[in-house]
Amino acid sequence: MKRHLLLIGLLAFAPLAQAASDEAINTAWVVLASALVFFMQAGFALLESGMSRAKNAVNVMMKNFMDGAVGSIVFWLVGFGLMFGANLSGWFGTSHFAPHTGEPWDFTFLLFQMMFAATSATIASGAMAERTRYGAYLVGAVVICGLIYPVFGSWAWGGAYGGQGWLAKLGFIDFAGSTVVHSVGAWCALAGIMVLGPRLGRFAADGTPRLIPGHNLSLVTLGAFILWVGWFGFNAGSTLKVDVNLGLIALNTHLAAAAGALGAILALRTSSSPILLTTTVNGALGGLVGVTAGCASMAPGFALLTGLLAGFLVVYGMALMDKLCLDDVVGAVPVHGICGIWGTLAAGLFFNGDLFNPERIQVQLLGIGAAFVWAFPLALVMYFLLSKTLGLRVPVQHEQRGLDFSEHAESGYPEFGQAVTFDTSELGRRV
Repeated sequence: MKRHLLLIGLLAFAPLAQAASDEAINTAWVVLASALVFFMQAGFALLESGMSRAKNAVNVMMKNFMDGAVGSIVFWLVGFGLMFGANLSGWFGTSHFAPHTGEPWDFTFLLFQMMFAATSATIASGAMAERTRYGAYLVGAVVICGLIYPVFGSWAWGGAYGGQGWLAKLGFIDFAGSTVVHSVGAWCALAGIMVLGPRLGRFAADGTPRLIPGHNLSLVTLGAFILWVGWFGFNAGSTLKVDVNLGLIALNTHLAAAAGALGAILALRTSSSPILLTTTVNGALGGLVGVTAGCASMAPGFALLTGLLAGFLVVYGMALMDKLCLDDVVGAVPVHGICGIWGTLAAGLFFNGDLFNPERIQVQLLGIGAAFVWAFPLALVMYFLLSKTLGLRVPVQHEQRGLDFSEHAESGYPEFGQAVTFDTSELGRRV
């Protein structure tokens, strides 16, 4: 009799134990994915620093480092509530600001989403490199993480604690953020470089572009590999649980990156350009951005096609930026903006089981347009106000000397030729 009672008790407890086990496994996976996404900050730092000149290496690293710190805090204070709080209006959340109590899963979810916010801000860092005041840049990063990114995010992903964003109600597809994270960050970057203007000597008087090469392509390559690895957490982690679809999502992510690199090489060949490492790396990143929206809802062949076309778009987009005399140091606008548009559209075109549905495509186009109409004008006003108050661009002398010295009184490479650009006895004293 006792054995029967024990067996009945175990059978009754088994579903509860299984549920607890599933929650622990899902939590472990999302925490691991969060760490992978945070590791992408290191990838961005290496890539952006390598594509900049040696005299600005510390400045670029510092901006990426503080994106993760300041961006995380402001997202916890304000951004998370705006993005995921109770969203009965469909426009923004109104609860869960600065959360410090809740269920265990609430903190796991907050951690994961916090990493996305820092990524969105970091996109602007590379585009605006080598001529931006450090303090003004950080103010911009705070506004991006605390307002611009989370409000649009609430339209597409919001309502975790009640309600639903207006774009989500329409069926907008952006699984891991081709538009929500990457295009929003790119439109902020575009606004920033328009207000700043190009670096000294970047364009001739007649608008002819002049190449300003980065100082360390080994860092660029290592940064790209780190971003590629981190993107598995970025995309597959967006399931928010251990799921049988993880393999498909990771496979699509990898195929799109590989095809993006190939697409960039083919595009360079069609234009009789040399096969540049920096452009090839950006092609792979463009493929990753492109597949991020539809990685969970398209077949591998379509993921490969999405990445391949993204590689072409990166090359042609960078050429377009040069023609418009827009100085984007790392190619952030083509990689994250143009490829974000294409990836979001591709998610609607190649939706599994319902290909080329015109209604879904219309919704995708609406979401793409809404992101630009929201993020770009707001960022343009923000950077314009910063330029008129704190000052967004450094003085000419500081740009010539390098921001490592003028903004931080440090040097990333003290052994190499610093006396040529400034008197080393001045180190430690701000200019």
